[in-house]
Amino acid sequence: MSLRETFTTSVKEAMKAGDKERLSTLRLIQAALKDKDIEARGQGEGPIPEAAIHAMLQKMIKQGQESLDTAEKAGRPELVAKAQAEIAVLSSFLPKQMGEEEMRGAIKAAIAETGAAGMRDMGKVVAALKAKHAGAIDFGRASPLVKELLAG
Repeated sequence: MSLRETFTTSVKEAMKAGDKERLSTLRLIQAALKDKDIEARGQGEGPIPEAAIHAMLQKMIKQGQESLDTAEKAGRPELVAKAQAEIAVLSSFLPKQMGEEEMRGAIKAAIAETGAAGMRDMGKVVAALKAKHAGAIDFGRASPLVKELLAG
């Protein structure tokens, strides 16, 4: 089942269960997806691929994390709970995130596959990782590892 179908099914389930918080987050996802599709159509492309949907979800999680941090600093427990619930729903649609050792293995494989020899080849390595492991790697954590492995 594609992610798009999963979103639609999840919306129906949330409506039947009366889960308003989950339904609200799912509708946010669908609205963002529709915006991305419209943007792609304007560039002469079709619906965005699964990898782009994963990237969109990761961006939404990052925004939710920023909202969570702001709410914690402001001492707003109700907003903290809402942000945590949104992050949980968004995360449920992403593949399991790689641990540090798995990530190192994937980076080493990408370096070998691309024939990267130094820092100037970092873009090739990151592109290979995005093609194979979109959604499973947090590129904010992976970037320093790629630099470390290319330098060493």
